[in-house]
Amino acid sequence: MTHLSQKEIDTFSQKILEDYDAKNPSTIFKDKIKLSNSDALVLQSTVSKLREKRGEEVIGYKIGCVLKETQKKMGFTQPAWGTLWKNELHDSGVKLNKKDYSNPAMEAEFGIILDRDLKPESITNEYILNSVKSIYPLIEIHNLVFHGDAPHGAELLANNAIHAGVILGSKNKSPNKNLTTDLKLIYDKEIVDTWSNKKWPDDMLSEIKWLVNEQAKTKNILKKDSLILTGAYGFPIPINNKKIIEVTSSKFGNVNAEFN
Repeated sequence: MTHLSQKEIDTFSQKILEDYDAKNPSTIFKDKIKLSNSDALVLQSTVSKLREKRGEEVIGYKIGCVLKETQKKMGFTQPAWGTLWKNELHDSGVKLNKKDYSNPAMEAEFGIILDRDLKPESITNEYILNSVKSIYPLIEIHNLVFHGDAPHGAELLANNAIHAGVILGSKNKSPNKNLTTDLKLIYDKEIVDTWSNKKWPDDMLSEIKWLVNEQAKTKNILKKDSLILTGAYGFPIPINNKKIIEVTSSKFGNVNAEFN
């Protein structure tokens, strides 16, 4: 439920999209507007409809803020989600320009491709596991911009969970056994973030059921062949004057990109 009028929804959503296109996101929050998380999700959904109307294609969803520490920082009691777009999907080895982003930042995580639709009425942990076609290491790019007052949860949600792109790495078949892996984020040969003992499937699929139920609230389902970002284990790290970003996993391979 939203407390915004239809005029406010239309005005704010159009402005959010214009700002995103201009690589100057979140200017509506400079005026210190106050939104509930529900209001923000309505704006996110409306902006998505505007993007689809002009021909952009949805390819899946991201899960964010999976750590309790991150949720507390954002004023959440649960994770966040955003929409993934085909024109923002890149292959490993891509060369990107920092000028195409606003205060770009990076995260290392895993993504999965679904082998069938996920609907809430049939969802169990076993059903989710058996619905994974492939798994990838990846780099998620953010526009790390906040203009409103903390906590920034509503601002994050209104701006598509600050998602700005994803770089997909090595393709792996869904493992048929439990695995433990590491994940490293490397920036010009320097390890800037690292995690160990990340478990498949427990850690990587822990919030998929939550995402299915969230999408069901607006009569959406996670469709076959959708890409789902399963959530990062740390905070976004700014992309500065260095160039080469690499994410490596001992069990699932690697992905890299160059920023100029």
